Amino acid sequence: QVQLVESGGGLVQPGGSLRLSCAASRNIFQIYPMGWYRQAPGKQRELVAAITSGGIRTDYDDSVKGRFTISSHNVANTMYLQMNALKPEDPAVYYCNRGGWGAIPFSSWGQGTQVTVSS
Repeated sequence: QVQLVESGGGLVQPGGSLRLSCAASRNIFQIYPMGWYRQAPGKQRELVAAITSGGIRTDYDDSVKGRFTISSHNVANTMYLQMNALKPEDPAVYYCNRGGWGAIPFSSWGQGTQVTVSS
């Protein structure tokens, strides 16, 4: 079972930037498509960005397209989410897991990292 650890969240003003990191216990980024999910209070968890194994292709939800960039570093077993131009609707707990192109998440989720956008 893979372990996923998210980090990098915090408090930022509207229009600000954050870079989230996802560390995996083994090299999964060359095997599976992976994604960043977020869950806001009272809402379902949603996939906002995904990257294919090997980092060849990316895909984004319309709500973050043009503002967020997903990337992976296969050697370091790490995935990133660069979030720019953060909006008041972006606050949530952000998680990484397998996802995109029909891939089903691993049953085990990390603790997530909280992103707060406030002036």
